[in-house]
Amino acid sequence: MPSIAVYSVKGGVGKTTFAVNLAWCAANISRRETLLWDLDASNGSGFLLGIAPKKKRAAESVFDRHNDPARLIQKTAFDHLHLLPADESIRTLDRQFDRIGKKKRLAKLTEQLGKEYDRIIFDCPPVLNEISGQVMRAADLVIVPLPPSPLSSRALDQVVEEVRGAGTGHPPILPVMSMVDMRRNLHREAREANPKWPVVPLASAIEQCAVERQPVGAFAPRSPAARAFAQLWTAIERKLAKSK
Repeated sequence: MPSIAVYSVKGGVGKTTFAVNLAWCAANISRRETLLWDLDASNGSGFLLGIAPKKKRAAESVFDRHNDPARLIQKTAFDHLHLLPADESIRTLDRQFDRIGKKKRLAKLTEQLGKEYDRIIFDCPPVLNEISGQVMRAADLVIVPLPPSPLSSRALDQVVEEVRGAGTGHPPILPVMSMVDMRRNLHREAREANPKWPVVPLASAIEQCAVERQPVGAFAPRSPAARAFAQLWTAIERKLAKSK
């Protein structure tokens, strides 16, 4: 049961949009039983899927050793895709991890949930703390969305440092260029500098995800954006296969 983290230390890079669309691809293209686990207090994944958390402070309680995380999982409108939503209690999760003193608590819960799911995808908050450390110890692959800018290069360096800090056996990283507009010189130069990185274009269909509250593949399956996410998912599955 591979687990995939969509992570960046920089906000506004399309992280949640990536997580939702990749989870949809896992469920609808690969037909994998997929769990999208939202670890960001904004509950962006739940919003994009039209799902609200059941009650406040539920998301934090998942990590209590006496609770069963499966009871908070919600079905989505799409076959094979379930959501473990976030709420504002996630804001205190870093302190909770410090309190319980379990460095691999998230990894153990992921392993437990992996008995029911073929793929688990984490929508991670843009933080550098114990939450990100827990994610790195749980993930088999880290996807890093990077808009073409100098700040994105710095963000990638920080992610690499965070992943390596997880210790031996740390997960591989797959950088993905996001919001790419090849009409812009900076974007073309960034693409030429990193020709092997997957690309997701700047597209109105992706922006419409927040309006439709659906993954782009569900409402615009023939769009370039939908094809880009499908190709990215294929690249992810190949990378996971190679890492076995």
